Amino acid sequence: MIDALFGSKTRIKLLHLFLNNPGKSFYVREITRLIDEQINSVRRELSNMLEVGIISSTTADNKLYYEVNQRYEYYVPFRAIFADEQVEAAHTNSQVAGGWDELITDLPGVRLAVAAGVLVRGSASGVDLLLVGDVSSAKLKQAIKAIEKTEGRELNYSVLSYDEFYYRLSVRDKFITEILTGKHTVLIDTDNILKHE
Repeated sequence: MIDALFGSKTRIKLLHLFLNNPGKSFYVREITRLIDEQINSVRRELSNMLEVGIISSTTADNKLYYEVNQRYEYYVPFRAIFADEQVEAAHTNSQVAGGWDELITDLPGVRLAVAAGVLVRGSASGVDLLLVGDVSSAKLKQAIKAIEKTEGRELNYSVLSYDEFYYRLSVRDKFITEILTGKHTVLIDTDNILKHE
């Protein structure tokens, strides 16, 4: 039934391959062996998928590598359809997708937490989470891993000390400005630093 819906047996096999291996890249001949399809049909479908944006490509060692684009708008629904493991569906009743915000608000030492990117609907930021404060590395990794599991994708996050953040905010640093001028959600702001901006 999925074959009929998506129109191509090769495309279905490619979606299964990529969506079951997020963060892993493959070159064309490797893909043809893994999915047992003809190289011409694989190249044609890879080109189509690149154009749509569900995969991205990079060159290394004179080979073109392809991998799933985890920032693709429909990545989570596609992963829910094609991944072999069960993917948790994100909650749709809040601006912050997934309902994971308690994991961040419960982290000790966080003075400011800003969600953006794939964690906030409509955000185009390349950074998904900005944390400011003295955060335990072990507890942060545990929280990030849980959020990534909920979201079904890897996150881009940044942790800054309070002094560094305050300085970068005061000089209108490009990194900070792009996050705060785009669509974002403030999860924690214990010092009300963003209210003064």
